[in-house]
Amino acid sequence: MAPLEHSYAETLLEIEGVNLDLGGKPILRDVALQVRNVVRPGLEQGQVVSLLGPSGMGKTRLFRIMAGLDKPDSGRILVGPDQEPVTRGRVGVVFQHYPLFDHRTVISNLVVAGRQVGMSKAQATETGRSFLARFGLEGAEGKFPAQLSGGMRQRVAIAQQFMCSDALLLMDEPFSGLDPLAVSRMIEFIQEVAAHDEMKTIVIVTHDITAAIEVSDTILMLGRDRDAEGKAVPGARIQHEYNLVQRGLAWQKGITSTREFMALLAEIREAFPRL
Repeated sequence: MAPLEHSYAETLLEIEGVNLDLGGKPILRDVALQVRNVVRPGLEQGQVVSLLGPSGMGKTRLFRIMAGLDKPDSGRILVGPDQEPVTRGRVGVVFQHYPLFDHRTVISNLVVAGRQVGMSKAQATETGRSFLARFGLEGAEGKFPAQLSGGMRQRVAIAQQFMCSDALLLMDEPFSGLDPLAVSRMIEFIQEVAAHDEMKTIVIVTHDITAAIEVSDTILMLGRDRDAEGKAVPGARIQHEYNLVQRGLAWQKGITSTREFMALLAEIREAFPRL
């Protein structure tokens, strides 16, 4: 499949030389990556980046560092078009179980998030309602989280994080526990969210290779180097980067039945055991 017309502009996410040891054991080693604004003529287009890797490879540690929740031993994370250092609360984080305030209504959950970043109550309410409309949640603003389906809770959690984040949104295992139809709906929703804002970068940590290919513009694989004898060198870093835009697999419907999709799926599956 031929790639759709596009070009690249300013950097929206930069990870430079991130290292992390725990208990004297290297977990992350010289992790570096860059995500640039992709520009499509006449359209808004954000970024969807998937982070893949075997269990225990440090994905969660890197996720928390990108979120500003943990600090690396060295290196830095820069986010947004102004390339500001990441801090706690600077980016949106949607964890697997979508924590919301159960004693507050949907709109109240969003207002609390807006107030935390300095909005007035009126401004937070207006902004929250606009996000609910954008995410197909009209009529849900007076409901409590326990009254929502799992999919609706996730959309509220994403809207909540949009209230306090203008650049980077991190999602932890968004496809976990979903049936195939729900996975397809979640993929469509993530792609729709990304397309709402030219500067939005969504980073997904997932084990679902098929879903990652279907939803992403870029796939990054975290793994360890190998020495001359084939033994793993402690400390993971980015081993492979797959640009799905250039491969013609981004922003197009029905890619799962194409030869290009199946070839990339086989390529990633073959690389996985060597990470």
